[in-house]
Amino acid sequence: MNLERLPNEEKLSLCRKYYLGGFAFLPFLWLVNVVWFFREAFLKPAYTEQLQIKAYVKRSALGLLLWVAVLTTWITIYQHFRAEWGEVGDYLSFTIPLGIP
Repeated sequence: MNLERLPNEEKLSLCRKYYLGGFAFLPFLWLVNVVWFFREAFLKPAYTEQLQIKAYVKRSALGLLLWVAVLTTWITIYQHFRAEWGEVGDYLSFTIPLGIP
C-alpha cells in the first residue's frame, strides 16, 4: 500500500485500526503499524493528524516489544523445563519431541 496517495485523515484511521487490532492478540499488526507509519509520524513535515499517528506508532512499538519479551520468556522457559514437566510439557506442545534434551 502506498501511504503517499492517502489523505491524512485516512492515514490516521488506518493507523488507529492497526493499533486497535493489535489488542486482539495480533501483535503482528503492531509491527506493521510501526513499519508503515514510522516515516509519517517522525520524518514528515508536521500536519494536524501527525501527533495522533505518532502516539499510535509509539504505543504500537511498546506493545510489540512487550509481546516479544513475553513470548521470548515463555519460549525460553518452555524449552528449558519441558522435559521436567513430563506429560504436561508434552500436552502443551503441538508435536511431541522425542528424547530428553
